[in-house]
Amino acid sequence: MAELPPLVQAMLDPTFYPHRPKEVELIQTHISYLFLTGELVYKVKKPVDFGFLDFTTLEKRRHFCQEEIRLNRRFSPEVYLAVVPISRDGNAFRLGDDTGVVEYAVKMKRINEDHMLYRLLEAGKVKFEDMRRIGRHLAKSYAAIPSDEKAKAFGSLNVIATNIKENFEQTRKYISGPISPEAFETIESWSLAFMKENTGLFERRVAQGSIKECHGDLHVQHICVEGEHIYVFDCIEFNERFRFGDVASDVAFLAMDLDVNGHPDLARAFVDSYTEASSDTTLAQVLTFYKVYRAYVRAKVTSFMLDDPGLDKKTKAEVFQRAKAYYDLALNYVTGSTN
Repeated sequence: MAELPPLVQAMLDPTFYPHRPKEVELIQTHISYLFLTGELVYKVKKPVDFGFLDFTTLEKRRHFCQEEIRLNRRFSPEVYLAVVPISRDGNAFRLGDDTGVVEYAVKMKRINEDHMLYRLLEAGKVKFEDMRRIGRHLAKSYAAIPSDEKAKAFGSLNVIATNIKENFEQTRKYISGPISPEAFETIESWSLAFMKENTGLFERRVAQGSIKECHGDLHVQHICVEGEHIYVFDCIEFNERFRFGDVASDVAFLAMDLDVNGHPDLARAFVDSYTEASSDTTLAQVLTFYKVYRAYVRAKVTSFMLDDPGLDKKTKAEVFQRAKAYYDLALNYVTGSTN
């Protein structure tokens, strides 16, 4: 295992933090280090470039830390606290010192992991009223987000069609794998026909102000229901294309994620509550289209994992079945087997 960078080693010491936590736990993702320090979490972005995101310079990491705070405060202002500078003096690092800054961290309130929506679903503890509350919370959050000229551009049929067609081009090589030729043809034809036949509907969505700077990654692992509080977190800050779009696409993402996890009744409760609270009169007309899109995106991303030569046979079989489940769900939406 590679040795951790000096800053990460320093941040594993409880004395690094002003509030002196009893212990520090490190969680790594492919783009971040997360330090769990009692009631607070500090996130440091890794200096990586994956094409769709670029954190390679200090200035870029500072910018995207600020964007993470700005975007997520729209949904959970209590959680996202500040961007904190980290300075270096010789071999010593200091948190909150803005002289000789070498890194930035996003400071957050720690959320109770046991109350994450996916955990509650696994435990069978999610009630219809919980999903209705989430619907109302999101409707209020989206209502406060403007639909300006920059956002509206992402609602044009040309932009939407580019995203849709890209999905099919990037998954063509998985035909006769996790997706059958017939399923591929059915989903592609339906999606292209829907756009062609509903030009006016997409134009109305733009005119109604439904195209906004949204969340972009709204699924059951990014929502927490803790008592009276609902926390929605982890917006996509690193790529505008992934978060700008129709609010219906965000709503569809969560509904689809509930469907694929076996909770279509909770999905309906959420969508009905959101629709009522938002007074979005045309959401229902585009919801299936965006559910197909979101299921297909998850199928695509999961399929990409099959290209990893390092996957063992058991893991590859599990990934294959997971990708197939998303493709099957997209097909079911198209054929009317599920709503």
